[in-house]
Amino acid sequence: MRRVLPRLAAHDDGFDVRAAEAAWEVCLSAPEWDREPVWIHGDLQPGNLVVDDDGRLVAAIDFGALGVGDPAPDVAPALWTFTGAARETYREAVGYDDATWLRACGWALAPSLTGIDYYRHTFPRMAEHGRRTVKSALTNLT
Repeated sequence: MRRVLPRLAAHDDGFDVRAAEAAWEVCLSAPEWDREPVWIHGDLQPGNLVVDDDGRLVAAIDFGALGVGDPAPDVAPALWTFTGAARETYREAVGYDDATWLRACGWALAPSLTGIDYYRHTFPRMAEHGRRTVKSALTNLT
């Protein structure tokens, strides 16, 4: 994260890189998960979610990060998958505390910020997904 921020500052990606760095620090300051570990998928990115013709979720794929631990990675889809009322509905439905929400924002920020730089020229659509997620995280942390 810290290595990519100066590279991002050299581009106009539509968000304040200093604000993103400050948001990252807020996420890092969140208390650790101190309860029993829970099962997590660990990578509920939009590309790992399968929907039917009606737009209903029917499956999750790519279980390479499956494990037990902090639920924050599976709360992060609220930022990279959902918008508007759907995001708040998801956050309420999972029912975790504010500290988990902050850690989830961190789980969304890290791959998004690094992905913007990594995919800028090779996979622009993925870089744009990262930009949208960073903007979402910044909005949801303020």
